[in-house]
Amino acid sequence: MSNRILVFIAALLIVLPLFIVKNTEFAGTDTLAEEMIQQTAPHYEPWFHVLFEPPGGEVETLLFSVQAALGAGVIGYIIGLYKGRKRNG
Repeated sequence: MSNRILVFIAALLIVLPLFIVKNTEFAGTDTLAEEMIQQTAPHYEPWFHVLFEPPGGEVETLLFSVQAALGAGVIGYIIGLYKGRKRNG
């Protein structure tokens, strides 16, 4: 298989669920922590506000996954680079 086809399939797997699954609620630890704070200290005022609020939980999960994938790619590239230098030099 060509790399372009694999990249297209990967992108399709990322984007397709956003259009297929509607009205879902993915509650993460941030949401659960916020609910617990509201229960224990209802007058708590946050220190700062978010700069960007994703339109839904799915988008937030997607952004987190993309961030994790990019980080893993950078780490994998660096490990491969040093391993290649060690083998060749």
